[in-house]
Amino acid sequence: MRQALWFALLAIWPVPGYSQESKPPSRTVLSPKATIPSPPRAETDPSEVAPAPGAKRQDVAPVSDKTYVIGAEDVLQITVWGDQRLTGNYIVRPDGYISMSLIRDVKAAERTPEQLRDDITERLKAGDFLKSPEVNVQVQQVNSKKVFIQGEVNKPGAFSLVIPTTVMEALVNAGGFRDFANQKNIVIQRGTQRFKFNFKEVTQGKNPAQNILLEPGDHIIVR
Repeated sequence: MRQALWFALLAIWPVPGYSQESKPPSRTVLSPKATIPSPPRAETDPSEVAPAPGAKRQDVAPVSDKTYVIGAEDVLQITVWGDQRLTGNYIVRPDGYISMSLIRDVKAAERTPEQLRDDITERLKAGDFLKSPEVNVQVQQVNSKKVFIQGEVNKPGAFSLVIPTTVMEALVNAGGFRDFANQKNIVIQRGTQRFKFNFKEVTQGKNPAQNILLEPGDHIIVR
């Protein structure tokens, strides 16, 4: 009798140190087909990931060996197979010449890379330095042909004119306009000539003829 009463008291009497709150948390088991939801993707401003306006102009197509005319300050890579004395990079001097071992001064300016290659080849043959010289001339860097952009643009300065470039393209290379730029009255100064360019009109398809091709030495002025 006493034993039955003792078990009854244990059933209704709380055990010290134990409560429902102290139970360990139950684990949730995912079924094999369950998927964990992905965190929400942050909204990204397209302008933050878009390439800078001027970035693309550095990866332009190489200049043509047949049509490009070399000028002062251009960097040329000349390779003479089998002769390391002549192989290397050459900067065209202000007088239009480069200096090479064995054949000394060679005129490079006002010639195409192909014409310069032929001249070097003939001079090596004539001097009996190499019997069958194989010469390659490449323009490593264009420094002689530049346009200049100044005024209310984000990146004013000098820009190499490697390929045919319009006023619109040059302004893109300069990173676009600053806040207070007058986009309707842009001036292209070419020697004594002055050309007007209205950016607003061109972007609206009006008077596209004013979007002229630039020439070396042109100055684009944005006020």
